[in-house]
Amino acid sequence: MDRRNNPCAKVAAAAHDLTKAAGNTLSVAARIQLCRHCIDTVYENALDWAERAAIAKGLPATSSIRAEDLLSGPAVVARQLQLTIQTLTDIQTQGCPRLTGRPVRLSNNQLSVPVFPTKGFYDSLTFMGIRGSVRLQRGVDWGEIHGTLARVAADEELAGVTGILGAGNVSSIPATDSLNKIMFERRCVLLKMNPVNAYLAPVFERALAPLIRAGLLRILTGGSDVGSEMIHHDLVDDVHITGSAATHEVIVWGGDAAERCRRKQDNDPVLKKSVTSELGNVTPWVIVPGDYKESQLQSQAQHVAASITNNSSFNCLATKVIVTWKNWPQRGHFLDLLQRYLSVTPARPGYYPGATERFERFAGFAAPADSDGCLPWTLLTAQSIDERPDLFQEESFVCVCAETQLDATSPAQFLQVATDFVNDRMTGTLCASVSIPPRFRSQQPDAVERCLTDLRYGSVCINQWSGLAYGLVSPPWGAYPGATPDNVQSGIGNVHNTYLLDRVKKTVLEGPLVNFPRPVWFPSHSRSVDVATRLVQLYHRPSMFRLPGLFSAALMG
Repeated sequence: MDRRNNPCAKVAAAAHDLTKAAGNTLSVAARIQLCRHCIDTVYENALDWAERAAIAKGLPATSSIRAEDLLSGPAVVARQLQLTIQTLTDIQTQGCPRLTGRPVRLSNNQLSVPVFPTKGFYDSLTFMGIRGSVRLQRGVDWGEIHGTLARVAADEELAGVTGILGAGNVSSIPATDSLNKIMFERRCVLLKMNPVNAYLAPVFERALAPLIRAGLLRILTGGSDVGSEMIHHDLVDDVHITGSAATHEVIVWGGDAAERCRRKQDNDPVLKKSVTSELGNVTPWVIVPGDYKESQLQSQAQHVAASITNNSSFNCLATKVIVTWKNWPQRGHFLDLLQRYLSVTPARPGYYPGATERFERFAGFAAPADSDGCLPWTLLTAQSIDERPDLFQEESFVCVCAETQLDATSPAQFLQVATDFVNDRMTGTLCASVSIPPRFRSQQPDAVERCLTDLRYGSVCINQWSGLAYGLVSPPWGAYPGATPDNVQSGIGNVHNTYLLDRVKKTVLEGPLVNFPRPVWFPSHSRSVDVATRLVQLYHRPSMFRLPGLFSAALMG
């Protein structure tokens, strides 16, 4: 049988190729050089990468929305490669990554470690007012913040083969997951592309060619038969999954519900290898009530709209539930603004499999007939979890967002009620956003700190969309810790984490209510393609001479 059509032969050949390298060494210096080569090959293929993605998603040839695929694809990967070079260089010279600032001991005895802005990429200028820190788990002391991660990265012996089931929605995910494993965990990687974006395999083979030539990476395409063969192959030591919790359940515990239940009781998984994962989330955005200025309301409404419309809402970090206070005087105006921004954003094709069926189930009405297969941005206001639990407890993975009102006696009590609500009654622990007016924060610092401490999410973003926490790469990206294979929630472990922080509790990313310059991820940004292209150029060759053109494009948008 032709090896190209035989999943067993395809997987076996790729796995055997990787094992030839797996017994060798890979020095830190060699990894740095590989990253430098990959930065060039990623840059050379960036436009083709974004073009193919936009065409596959059914976007018009002149669409400014193509900027999304530049930003979420090659820009993220190039940034990760640059940050990886910094980290590996620091390991060479001082044994561990050099932090951007001194960790701070919080009142609850947790360490908070700054991770953004980073040095060398003009972050303070390109992302003005954005600050990010990582809160470590209790009990981690000053000298323990890297645990064994820096030592693992410093070792030169390759440690085996990881099978990665790539994400089908955001194109940078398979690449960044692979880089994380190779550069920091010293694994060879067998990457199986998702059928949804398998069209990018030729681009990845060129963009990541230095890793392929070094025998560190092999890329597979095909259906679930290829994926199943890969994760169960004897030469694959561990597995990383990006997808839904339901997919994780089938892979780890079996396809039959009764079998899964029995296997969990007996602690007898179908897949007996170590599994890390980044899975789904019913992403909440909590709006703390207050007297917002009109510009602040408009900006926050645009942030929420962007989080819904980005990538046609096929993101695990797309806002699915907006939580408001029932007595907030500006609630109606805010929702009107949000609806206005959604209505002027062109509808986009529901390119992800099953989108129309999911839309009709979660929206509660039939999808309108559209020759291009576009689905309407749908905001369902005043929804009750008791009447529509599916909106709060199942990730729709389609362009439907619900708003719910909560009762409370005061804004401060609302914040606590909202925190408990998203923690205890909604599904997922990946990311959440909270809009906080400055006066409330200054008058209720304890309430804000309690919210940030109590939210059980891997990333908590203040006044910003969680997509930023993903795309900046230096913050760890993954679910809140504590998940287990039989209760996986939004996943196990984290990726990115270029400062190699151990025992991560959560990332806290903070920004202003009104960003300056105007965020390039807003759908209405008229120069988004130009800004995205210039960001890719900046991450290819960081230089202050690239900044004037970048700022000019950003300000004109």
